[in-house]
Amino acid sequence: MRRTAVVVLLAVWSALYLGGAALAADGGDAAADLVKVYVVRTAEQNGGTPDSLALIAARTLGDGNRAGEIFDLNRGRAQADGTALTDPGDLRPGWILRLPEDANGPDVQLAQESGGDGATQPDDAASTAPAGAGTQPFVQGSQPPTQQGAQSPTQASNTIVLPLPAVLAGLGAFLLALLTAAIVARQQVRRLFAAMARAIRRLGDPVRRARRLRFRTSLAAAFAGDGESLRTAHGAVAELTGRKGHAVHAVSVDDAGVTAWVATADAPPAPWQDLGEARWRRPAGAFAPPAQPVYGTGSQPPSPSLVAVGVDEQGGKVFVDLSRLDGVLSVTGDPGVARDVVQGLLAEVARSKPAVPVAVLQTTGGPAVALPGTMRRIERFDPRPAGAREAGTLRAAARLHPLEALLVASGTPTAQEAADLLALCGPGGAGWTALVCGDAQGAHWRWRAAPDGSVEIPLLRLTVTVPA
Repeated sequence: MRRTAVVVLLAVWSALYLGGAALAADGGDAAADLVKVYVVRTAEQNGGTPDSLALIAARTLGDGNRAGEIFDLNRGRAQADGTALTDPGDLRPGWILRLPEDANGPDVQLAQESGGDGATQPDDAASTAPAGAGTQPFVQGSQPPTQQGAQSPTQASNTIVLPLPAVLAGLGAFLLALLTAAIVARQQVRRLFAAMARAIRRLGDPVRRARRLRFRTSLAAAFAGDGESLRTAHGAVAELTGRKGHAVHAVSVDDAGVTAWVATADAPPAPWQDLGEARWRRPAGAFAPPAQPVYGTGSQPPSPSLVAVGVDEQGGKVFVDLSRLDGVLSVTGDPGVARDVVQGLLAEVARSKPAVPVAVLQTTGGPAVALPGTMRRIERFDPRPAGAREAGTLRAAARLHPLEALLVASGTPTAQEAADLLALCGPGGAGWTALVCGDAQGAHWRWRAAPDGSVEIPLLRLTVTVPA
């Protein structure tokens, strides 16, 4: 900071020095802006004869026939009284007429080019000429000392004029000083602006959080009352699990169509379009009759367990097939949002498959998960692998990861609890599906929750906003 202050002082000093030099240079060139003028006399001052252009030309140029040159130099030029010379024969006492460069004599005076009232306003660049014999300085914008209302030499000397080149030079030097200081202190300035931006964001955080929470709360009610989107998602899954039995992990339904995340490298069947990254898209209105699935003899078609998760960045409602979770879903990140995810999935299962039982694995440090009242809760469960069905024991069926029972863990499981989860829900297990609010070792599906209510699903390269 001390180095920055020194640089700023040096830059300001340079600005003042350059500005002063520009003023001095402009003052030295002031004489170059002087022009020769003549003040029209009254008849009394002219011996009873009114002034005319011919008399002025004879008196200042030595040739009355050069009156036309004086008229051309002053035609239409504004005078102090607001009038202008338009008629060669109409001269008014007190007018200031510009003269040619070779004018000379006791009646010739010098005036500086200026925009002030009463000053000369040449149509071309100002010419320079040395003062002739008998001439006297003429203050710009004033009448000569012999005229009424003239300024005294003291008044004229007190008039301060800042020429444009000097002003521009000073301004440029000042801006250069600021730029130099900004370059030297760029790190400090960057940190200052970053701190200001963070402070401004923090001021708006409560409003944004409240608006975000209202939106998430409205999603829960929208999902509960939207059966059409769920039917559309089931129809899309039925289309794609046709003759080739494409595995559909998730479906997004919006007004413009349906997007499906599939586990295949095949080309999509018409009217589906390949969006890349294992995503197929079917525009709204483009329907194809679902093909009947083909299975081996004696097999039964898998029943998808589609549940609404949230909305994607395009506003589409995203449904995930719980039967494709490979048994365990681990939701990490913000604990409160992770609990919202699990409770939302339980609410969806309670609406679509109310007969599915659920058990709770008590863990320490995790958020409490409230089970829907309509779900059948199992107080005890047996983590033995699949075998013959016994009374009170659930076993895996022949179908691919069917949703037969749910196990909810409200926090990160211990090593022993993780082993029990794999025994129940992993390959060769008892066919359970686990929803874990925490980091479950061995989980294939891992979602990450953010404090703003967004959840990242890495396997689908998808981010959704979940209901609250």
